[in-house]
Amino acid sequence: MAFTLPPLPYAYDALEPAIDKETMTFHHDKHHQTYVDNLNKAVDADANLQGKSLEELFASISGLPKAVRNNGGGHWNHALFWELLAPEGQTGAPSAELAAAIDRDLGGMDKFKEAFNAAGAGQFGSGWAWLIVQDGKLKVTSTPNQDNPLMDVADEKGAVVLGADVWEHAYYLKYQNRRADYLKAFWSVVNWNKVNALYAAATA
Repeated sequence: MAFTLPPLPYAYDALEPAIDKETMTFHHDKHHQTYVDNLNKAVDADANLQGKSLEELFASISGLPKAVRNNGGGHWNHALFWELLAPEGQTGAPSAELAAAIDRDLGGMDKFKEAFNAAGAGQFGSGWAWLIVQDGKLKVTSTPNQDNPLMDVADEKGAVVLGADVWEHAYYLKYQNRRADYLKAFWSVVNWNKVNALYAAATA
């Protein structure tokens, strides 16, 4: 079965002013669609890859074609990213369990946000900032390009709880080179309801 582009769970302008309508339109309809199209081409070219989930591919991604790594990561990362965002007023709040884990493992919410923003701002070139569960504990990390912590090539592996896209296409139309400003605004549209569900699943 071919991979498909999931629809946005909200309108293109729903995340304004943090993320503008034009950015969301290009990011979802053009960039994400291109990852899906190129992933399908790469998988169609190799019968051994067909019928496998992205998670199955990621487990041995180091031995697969770069097109699968780049576009498979691009598809998975973005499909999750859209769900990790929500319009202001619909974002919810960290669960008691997640908040306690952030206090325990990361020194509290303020220090967590500071570390997460630093991971995103400090990622050279394109990439992602992540909050993961690793060995039962929360950890902040980052990956280059479209890699993610599920891949066997990742320096830090774990279950993803939160992610922020720090490729220039995710913010440049509104923020230009001010990645730090984009990351600061990102927190106003984090879908904590989704983050809570991912944390609960990762620690069940």
